[in-house]
Amino acid sequence: MSVFGTPDRLAGFGGVAPVPRDSGKISGNLRRPQRYNRRLQRVLYTSALFSIRRNDESRRFYDRKRAEGKRHTQAVLALARRRVNVLWALLRDGRATNSRRRPPSQLDRRH
Repeated sequence: MSVFGTPDRLAGFGGVAPVPRDSGKISGNLRRPQRYNRRLQRVLYTSALFSIRRNDESRRFYDRKRAEGKRHTQAVLALARRRVNVLWALLRDGRATNSRRRPPSQLDRRH
């Protein structure tokens, strides 16, 4: 945690947070970073995809982003960014997550 300092920097390093692309008088332009850790991004993205299917809170967040007009990839990246914040808070506070998982009989089985 001391390497990054903030969850924003960790998310930027992982490629799930936009970075400013300001020049001169123009400000507020955000874009995807050119340099980021692709392995970390893959882990964060895949984690968000699985959480959509397994966690009701994540599903509601994803559905809300889709209702706002975001494409699938944008909504999953937004969820990944949110999960970075939660992970950071858990590490900072030294807590473990207490996710309420559905029993295996209720899980979606798609083949």
